[in-house]
Amino acid sequence: MRYPSVAGQFYSGTHDALKKEIEDCFLHTLGPGKVPEINPDGPRRIRGIVSPHAGFMYSGPVAAHGYAALAEDGFPEVFVILGPNHHGLGSGVAITTHDFETPLGIMKNDKELASAIRRDIIDDSMLAHRHEHSIEVQLPFIQFFSQDRKFVPISMMMQDHKSATQVGKAIRDAIAGRDAVIIASTDFSHYISPEQAREKDMLAIDQILEMDTKGLYDTVRKNRITMCGFGPVMAMLEAVQGSEAELLKYANSGDVRPMSEVVGYASIVVK
Repeated sequence: MRYPSVAGQFYSGTHDALKKEIEDCFLHTLGPGKVPEINPDGPRRIRGIVSPHAGFMYSGPVAAHGYAALAEDGFPEVFVILGPNHHGLGSGVAITTHDFETPLGIMKNDKELASAIRRDIIDDSMLAHRHEHSIEVQLPFIQFFSQDRKFVPISMMMQDHKSATQVGKAIRDAIAGRDAVIIASTDFSHYISPEQAREKDMLAIDQILEMDTKGLYDTVRKNRITMCGFGPVMAMLEAVQGSEAELLKYANSGDVRPMSEVVGYASIVVK
């Protein structure tokens, strides 16, 4: 079992308080405005999403847009969640077969799918996941709607284009024939003015909407965009190879509480 690392910090640490906090994210002025329900007859067109991973107070309303879209589209049977490795622990690209616990319960790992994905540069390393929040904060949003969905977590310290392409191909091959959604967990610019953040972030977002992984990599590097999870986003785009991407919401931490230096957040779906 992988126990919560940031419960009570990034999000509420008790079951009822966390359920209420997620409801508030959907109803927030920056959120979708309503609490959706899973559509059992949804078209299931969404194959990937980009979702932020800051504290729910700041990024939760933006993240809620992606999960609302997923609920209306119909939940998949399994999620593959890619996040950056903020702590530098463990392997460069790390999967694990551990189940994850949150205040909303236990999220079961799809061990068979994890074993199928694990190849090439992808190692089995629980150390990379032990203190990492980028994947953990996605789970309560899934559990809010369903307790029976499984997932596979992949933490990426290596975020070069070649590595992301390898990870994406491994996922694509493993999920063939499966009803799966790939979640790329990332925040965008960190600790710059709101105006600078929007300008820089839109450069990266434009490349995501074009589904151009090399363009995203080059844009982030050339413009020194402090986007922490561009590797997971590239891997997601390579894995789903969708035909259409849509920006659902962009905001920053200063939209929640006035501040001179902000962090940017975006919710994007790929079909």
